[in-house]
Amino acid sequence: MVETKKVVIIGCGNVGMSYAYALLNQKTYVNELCLIDLNKERVEGEVMDLNHCLAFSPSTMKIEVGDYSCCRDADLIVIAAGANQKPGETRLDLLKKNASIFKGIIDNVMASGFNGIFMIATNPVDIMTYITQKYSGLPHHKVIGTGTSLDTARLRYLIGDKLKVDPANVHGYVIGEHGDSEFVPWSNVNVGLQKISDFLYEDDMKEIAEDVKNAAYEIINKKGATYYGIGMTLVKLTNAILGNEHAIAVVSNYDETNDVYIGLPAVLDGNGISRKIFFDLTKEEEKKLQNSINVIKENIRELFEWFWGHEPKSHLENHRLLNDVPKSNLKEDF
Repeated sequence: MVETKKVVIIGCGNVGMSYAYALLNQKTYVNELCLIDLNKERVEGEVMDLNHCLAFSPSTMKIEVGDYSCCRDADLIVIAAGANQKPGETRLDLLKKNASIFKGIIDNVMASGFNGIFMIATNPVDIMTYITQKYSGLPHHKVIGTGTSLDTARLRYLIGDKLKVDPANVHGYVIGEHGDSEFVPWSNVNVGLQKISDFLYEDDMKEIAEDVKNAAYEIINKKGATYYGIGMTLVKLTNAILGNEHAIAVVSNYDETNDVYIGLPAVLDGNGISRKIFFDLTKEEEKKLQNSINVIKENIRELFEWFWGHEPKSHLENHRLLNDVPKSNLKEDF
């Protein structure tokens, strides 16, 4: 008997459906897929459309319209739900809206009896992953964000394109916040076994790092949103988890010292994050990482002040406050 590997997608917009379509187009471990969205009629259409692909798909999969009861026996729940950033809105404005939306989502998921793994794709992803862990109470290793995995893919593509080598042979990461404070620790980037400094000048590195950081802005300006890249990223992470691959990826994982989720390399297996990967940074890179940590912590502090008028005094109070969000600040449940 084939073991069931069930994935639930919550939020079936561009990102959620790019992920679903990418799952269908690759050989994956997923054989049951459940879609949840506020717009039930649209989801029905999406499920019909996806099911009509099965005759040509390399995967055999049961695809259905779902509700929160589907979450009870899910192995993995991917959340791509949330508000989009509108013109003139700050990242904090977006954070406030999505933190409120997530409260309803996570409460409904946990009420089903879910005890699997959360994968978060909603931005700002490091903070939304942090909030998901606090709302759910699941162990930190079972709550993961996409982090800087897509940024890392962009980095490897740009280096490979410039040097005319396969991106798979470019070894390096983008780390930190998935946002403006992210950076490339060039001291750890290699092509094959050679240091990147054997191939690129410092100005080239700076240009590539800026192109990586600004890629999403450029794509959004040209086509309105980014979704194919994150869809493929989610499939890669899904396979690592459901296939117990012990693969290394740069995901949002928990830093206990600073009480934040942040994009750093970790090993993914059937239990979520099995361990972290540590590597040496230069003094300058250490400063950049600390700056990224501080940016995330400041956003969390501002979120707490908006909800309760003060920041928590301890990790314990932090957890208690996030599970007692004032009802006046909550949006409609997703």
